[in-house]
Amino acid sequence: MSDRLKTELSGLTFNNPVISASGTFGYGHEMAEFYDINTLGALTIKGTTLNGRYGNPLPRIAECSAGLLNAIGLQNPGVDEVISCELPKLRKVFSGHIIANISGFSVEEYAEVARRFDSTDVSLLEINISCPNVEHGGMAFGVSPEEAAKITSAVKAVVKKPVYMKLSPNVTDIAAIAKACEDAGADGLTLINTLLGMRIDPRGGTPVVSTGMAGLSGPAVKPVAIRMVYQTAGAVDIPIIGAGGISSADDVLEMLWAGASAVQIGSANLINPFACRDIIYELTQKMDRYGISSIKQITGRKRDAKK
Repeated sequence: MSDRLKTELSGLTFNNPVISASGTFGYGHEMAEFYDINTLGALTIKGTTLNGRYGNPLPRIAECSAGLLNAIGLQNPGVDEVISCELPKLRKVFSGHIIANISGFSVEEYAEVARRFDSTDVSLLEINISCPNVEHGGMAFGVSPEEAAKITSAVKAVVKKPVYMKLSPNVTDIAAIAKACEDAGADGLTLINTLLGMRIDPRGGTPVVSTGMAGLSGPAVKPVAIRMVYQTAGAVDIPIIGAGGISSADDVLEMLWAGASAVQIGSANLINPFACRDIIYELTQKMDRYGISSIKQITGRKRDAKK
């Protein structure tokens, strides 16, 4: 693969900036049945909690205009099963960087799951702070700078691997939360997670998803994601992985120009299992067309958040 596509995150070199997003690529080894997943810049495994979870009751997925609503509820077998079973399966077919996505319902749970992953060969720890804080009435950790910083500090205290905080867009000031994470020691950021959305059955007036509200992803959220990455890049000095509605090489370049150093592809994988592969192959063609000599020429640019 061309060196033109290489990018860096926290001292690690990635062959290209395209990363599968958590929850849309399984544990990776399932997707190896479709193509050589070693073409990816990195692979993010499904979100993991301390103990196994069934998730939310059905139905928990619904299509909508230009996107998808989901309320899976962090279904996973628990961290020990992921480490002992899923990671070895993945390593049989993938030699690149693995990102562990970590969720929790208390500060202690986040720290413990991160600590267990720290002894594995994953490259980065991505901390999903969109989970409800059961100790504070169910409000997501990621909507408060203080709570976001608390999780960041707790995780950094028990691990050596780079820690990337995955931020919720359901906030009034994304830059303030990003800065709080940076000040608490975060090595990088991933944004955005899903926007809060809802659909109602017009025939009976009941919510289409069992939880009522759910996470909106897909092309509909891309302008919001671009804006938030742009704002955040002007507020912090740590690298950003941009995510939200990316489904083409042009979308990747747009996110990199906004200030990201890499991108995650999510819902596009559910429409086309070859999405990541196709986007990577298309990137060099687009770069040639636009006169971009290398990805490093445009990644991680400092932006003025006030503009």
